[in-house]
Formats: sequence, C-alpha cells, structure tokens
Amino acid sequence: MRCIRFAFTVACTVLVACGTLAPPASAEPELSARLDRAIADKVAAMGVPGAIVAVSVPGVIDYQTAVGVADTATGAPQSVEDHTRIGSVTKTFTGTAVLQLVDQARIRLDDPISQYVDGVPGGDSITLDMLGRMRSGLFDYSEDDAFVGEFFAESPTGPDAFAQSPQHLLDIAFAHPPNFAPGSDYQYSNTNTVLLALVVEKVSGVAFAEYLQQNIFAPVGLFRTSYPATGALPDPHTHGYLQLPDGPVVDATYWNPSWGDAAGRIVSTTADLKTWAKTLGTGALLSPQTQARRLSNPSAAAPGAGYSFAIFDTHGWIGHNGDIPGYTTVLVYLPERDATLAVSVNSDVPKDHAAGQIAKAVTQIVTPEHLYDLANA
Repeated sequence: MRCIRFAFTVACTVLVACGTLAPPASAEPELSARLDRAIADKVAAMGVPGAIVAVSVPGVIDYQTAVGVADTATGAPQSVEDHTRIGSVTKTFTGTAVLQLVDQARIRLDDPISQYVDGVPGGDSITLDMLGRMRSGLFDYSEDDAFVGEFFAESPTGPDAFAQSPQHLLDIAFAHPPNFAPGSDYQYSNTNTVLLALVVEKVSGVAFAEYLQQNIFAPVGLFRTSYPATGALPDPHTHGYLQLPDGPVVDATYWNPSWGDAAGRIVSTTADLKTWAKTLGTGALLSPQTQARRLSNPSAAAPGAGYSFAIFDTHGWIGHNGDIPGYTTVLVYLPERDATLAVSVNSDVPKDHAAGQIAKAVTQIVTPEHLYDLANA
C-alpha cells in the first residue's frame, strides 16, 4: 500500500559560485519572460493542474505568477491569492514556537520531553532538541499500515472525517518500538513535532492554534495563514489532487488535515509563505543566539542536505518543503542574496516532488550560482 506522502522531501543544492553581480534592472523583464516559459513548461511536463510561484532576489527580480488551473472540474484558473495546504512547512512554525519559549526562559532545549508529556517511550532520555532535530528515534505514526489504510478509507467522505487527536497519533507511534536510541541517529518522524506542540500548549497555557495566531501569524502579518480544525478551506483556494494507492487521481482538497497536527496542518498563501521564508531564515522572531543554535549541528539528511531544528540547509538555502495529499510546497531563504522563494503545486502525483522541480527550474534562471536541486521525493 502506498504510504501517506507527508514527510521532509530531501532537497540538495549545488553551489557553483558566490558574489555574482546582479544584472541591471533592465534585465528583469527578460528574466520574467524566461520564468514564465520555464514554469509553464514544467507544469505541462509534470502533468500537474497548476502552480503558484513567488520569488524575490533583491537587485535582480521580484516576481510572482499563477499557472494552470485551480479546479480541473470547472477549469477555474490558479490565482496568486489562492489558499493552499503547506504540509511539512508547518514544522517551521512549530519549531519557531518552541524556540520563542526558549528565548523567554520558560523551557530549555535540553529538557527531557518527560518533563512535559507523560508516557513517551524513553522520554527521560529524549530532549526537546532531539525532537526538533529528528533524533529521538520515535516511530512515525504516519507510517503505521493500519493508520494509512484508515486514512484512505475515511478521508474522502467529508471535511470532518478522519478527525484525529494528538494523543491518538502518539498512541499509534508509541505502540511501535523506537527506531534507535535517543540522540544516536537521524530519522524524520512526524511524531516529534506533535510532541513539541504539546509542550507549547502546556507551557503557554493556550491551544496551539491560538499560540500560533497570537505569537507568529499576527506579528509577522500572515493574515491569510491558519491552523484549521477541519478540512474546510478559506476562499479563494486551489483544489489539490492525489493519486490513490489503487491508481485513480482524486480531488483531496477537503480531506481533514488534523492527522498532520503540528507537523503538517497549516493552510497559507504563496505570498504569506514568501514573507515567512525571510522571517524564518533571518530569525526575526528569535534572539540571534537561539537562531544560531537552531541552524547549528545539522544531521545529514541526504548528500548535500542537512536538517537542524525544524529547518533544513541545502548549501545555503534555508527552509523546508512539504508534501500532504493533494499539495506540494517549497519555502526557502538564501541569506547570501537575501532571496526568498515559495512554490505551491496543487498535486502530489509526480514521483519527484512537484514543487521542488519547479523550484529548481526557477533557481536555474534567477540564482544559477545557488541551484535548488531536488534529489528525491
């Protein structure tokens, strides 16, 4: 059975040169035309309904576009205003929430998770830092075969179907033995991020959705970003398309994302994601010391890609990507160029991460010296 595609999709970057002079302003129309062609060609080649792209490289280009259709049934076009599901990019928000509490001296990254959540296998030896860095060894609940089967059976029945609580997700994970001793290895697991959100709730005293709204969404100006309770989406929104394990492609737009919890539930727009990319990459919501620790000591997630505290670094590109049924996303920031890139695709059908393929095509044009290169999905 095909598993639920909802994980960190490895991305690699080829670093060719630094300090390339920006082209003159007159080059922007030519670059925009090249981007228009490249994105449209990639959408057609992958056979996906559409894509939304926003990229900014100061002194070079500030560009956004929507290509293709938002709804294959009606033929409604994509819009740069469309809301979309962002999958695992959610983890960057959860990680930031935890680190804000660190800055407030309300928690420490070296605290064991058992100090905040009962019943975690090996919880006395698993620190908050290990959870954020995917080094806890805890089993990923979204890889449980029975859970996956129930997901595909129930999710299509309505936006309130397959509603999941964090505790139920943890119960599934904890029924499996750990993959390795805490801190001894790296393995991506959504279970880690669910636990971190429970820490935020316990320490802050408010629901996780409320914490995000008060401390991240509103302060940053992410007014079209939300942490939904059901599968309903705000208008306007793009429909997302998923290939089922038995073959057919279906509309997964309104499938309840509660199973993703703090690891993948957020809904946003590409414009908001572009804003968040810079906020995340510069550490604007954190102290310099905490941001530095966040980016330190990355684990080797794949050749050329390191994973730190709820964020990856691919030879300079800082951010995350996402893959949730019906949607793929890339969100990255390049400190060397103060560049931001956000890509949303309303399909997760291609084997290779669709948003990542478009991100590569974009960087080949606007930052060829810093190529975002998707390794696999």
